[in-house]
Amino acid sequence: MIHLYPFLLLSIFLIVLPGPDTAVVTKNTISAGKIGGLKTALGVCCALFLHTAAASLGLSAVIMQSALLFSILKYVGAVYLTYLGVKALYGVMKKGEAPSVETDIRGGGEHTACFKQGFLTDFLNPKVAAFFLTFLPQFVAPGSHSFVPFLLMGAAYTAMTAIWFLFYISFIHYISDFMKRPKTKKWIEGITGTVMIGFGIKLALEKVQS
Repeated sequence: MIHLYPFLLLSIFLIVLPGPDTAVVTKNTISAGKIGGLKTALGVCCALFLHTAAASLGLSAVIMQSALLFSILKYVGAVYLTYLGVKALYGVMKKGEAPSVETDIRGGGEHTACFKQGFLTDFLNPKVAAFFLTFLPQFVAPGSHSFVPFLLMGAAYTAMTAIWFLFYISFIHYISDFMKRPKTKKWIEGITGTVMIGFGIKLALEKVQS
């Protein structure tokens, strides 16, 4: 049994809180347009569903209980976020404008690169795995099997995330004339680059879950 309404209400609140995925979606929507933002959001949602499957199968618990596995995933994710942030700041400072998405990930075209960035930003973050392990069980009745409820709640959370990003990206696209002015674009890229570096440092300092 799932306590559905509390789960949905709390999920909505958590989804709209900005995080690394929001920063990457913002950056790519401005740099690569609405399609680039949607591809980034699709990558985020695919990673969320994989985290859901891992939590349902107990794989996330294995990662959380292993200091080595947690640290590997944590530092790879931290380095990747910091890399994206540094590239954004470097492009702004060197050229006075935001770097194209192609300069962040090589190969596969701009929109494929957007998908990869969204996917890797979320997939390489062990805090997402820890979140599902601590968040989902609160809404399952004691004594119930967790596999199907975890899967259903994870799928619902992923779907709500997709809906939120659809509205968010559409809003950014709607005000794109203002957002894409050279000076505005430069400031936003600088801010998102700094935010991603901050998230990377924060992730690197995260302690393994006991």
